[in-house]
Amino acid sequence: MTALTKSQNVLTVLGCIIHSCIVLSRLCLQDQFDNLEKHTQSGIEFVERYTKFVKERSEIEVNYAKQIRNLSKKYQPKKNSREEEDNKYTSCRAFQSTLNELNDYAGQHEVIAENLTSQIITELLRYLTELKAERKSHFHDGRKAQQHIECSWKQLETSKRRFERDCKEADRAQQYFERMDADINVTKADVEKARQQAQMRHQMAADSKSEYSNFLTKFNQEQNEHYYTLIPNIFQKLQEMEERRIERVGVSMKTYAEVDREVLPIVGKCLDGMTKAAESIEPKTDSKQVVESYKTGFEPPGDVEFEDYGPGQSMKRTVSETSLSNSRGEAKERPSGGKSKGKLWPFIKNKNKVTHTHSLTHKYSKVKRRFGGRFCDITSVSLYKNNGQEYALTKMKGVYEKNPQMGDPASVDPRLVEIAMNIEKLQSEVQKFEVSCYSYYVCVCWSLSSPDGSYTEEHSSETQVKVAIANTPEFDDEFDDGDEETLPTIGTCKAIYQFEGHNEGTISVTEGELLYVIEEDKGDGWTRVRRNEEEEGYVPTSYVEVFLETNAKGAMTYI
Repeated sequence: MTALTKSQNVLTVLGCIIHSCIVLSRLCLQDQFDNLEKHTQSGIEFVERYTKFVKERSEIEVNYAKQIRNLSKKYQPKKNSREEEDNKYTSCRAFQSTLNELNDYAGQHEVIAENLTSQIITELLRYLTELKAERKSHFHDGRKAQQHIECSWKQLETSKRRFERDCKEADRAQQYFERMDADINVTKADVEKARQQAQMRHQMAADSKSEYSNFLTKFNQEQNEHYYTLIPNIFQKLQEMEERRIERVGVSMKTYAEVDREVLPIVGKCLDGMTKAAESIEPKTDSKQVVESYKTGFEPPGDVEFEDYGPGQSMKRTVSETSLSNSRGEAKERPSGGKSKGKLWPFIKNKNKVTHTHSLTHKYSKVKRRFGGRFCDITSVSLYKNNGQEYALTKMKGVYEKNPQMGDPASVDPRLVEIAMNIEKLQSEVQKFEVSCYSYYVCVCWSLSSPDGSYTEEHSSETQVKVAIANTPEFDDEFDDGDEETLPTIGTCKAIYQFEGHNEGTISVTEGELLYVIEEDKGDGWTRVRRNEEEEGYVPTSYVEVFLETNAKGAMTYI
């Protein structure tokens, strides 16, 4: 066996060993890249999951704040309602303060939602974009380095196979030359040709060997740089990227806690305000208010006189003025020449009698209807609407002041000034009307409250004339509830919208409710309706569908 053949065998064995080692290292490296790729992708998904968590928490805070504000608004006292009148009591004022503090408390939850969005969600979304781009760049560099080393490996393999092939060809050419040289029957020319062929093959084998050696040296250098420089650098960058990601998540979690901690002082002040409002309640003061509001000034009744029994005479049944069971027969009795004017003492619940105050108030309402007609009702409704608009615009301005990004608070001022002027004008008109009615109403009160209809000299002559008129039986009968004629029904109507009748002269209706029409719209936009024998009033004509009677049988025509 020649030296070239031995060298070829050694190189073949060495090449197989090197090839096996390189293949194993490439497989291990590829596995690490796959594992790192999975791990970094899992890290990105974790950041996305945490961002989604904070976003949902922010939405919960917004919805919670909205519900708290709606709750506070729902229980705020309405304009011109009994709840607003009850604010004179300390307990009602404390509840009003609690509702205001609750509204501010809801605002702090809105602040939490805003800070979570601006300080965490927005920042993490921007960071996720950068993180994905950086990760993609690092793995691109790693794959590029891997492709380059694989390309060098393929060149090395190609040169090695060429060297192996040339060596085999050289061996065969050498053997052929030796056979030709040993054969005596072969011409010298054929032997020379075989020798030259063998030399050429040996030269090609030597050139292939040199090329293979050069590729091997180059590959070893690139492989050393690949495994000791390029790949470690890429792994280091991936490690630093991963550490920054973890650190960023930690900072976000800390900010998450700080956002809640920042509003705790203001939340504490809101709770302190609620506590202070509760401590401001004074039961004795409220009870004194009730006493002052409802005390009558009546004196207790005198003793009942003894009535002796006589033959042939029936004893009259004596009933105390504080009795809870006055007979219906006695209640109906009236002495000739006037009406009974019995007093109503505390705790009396006789349905056949009404309080003196209620009677006077009802007469005053009838006086206003006589002198003002629908003017007062319509003006009161307009005033109510303007007050509602003023309240809504004031709340809107407050929201703009707390959240400037929602609008300019100054843009609401011109409309507020205009509504204030309208309210002042309407109040002036109502006041003028009330003064006119009240002067006439005072005459009624004096005539009904004075036992003999007399007045002191302090009253003017004009007032005495009005009192004299009020003392006449015709005047008293005109404003008597029992003598008032009930307006006939002229049709029916169906409420198509709900209407809250808070003002005097109006009546509340619910959607779909059926009512009787007793006075149709006279062009002012109001229709007078009746629910039953005791409840009647005006409703907006646009809120109902009216059906007027066209014949005595009750046929209806849609209006």
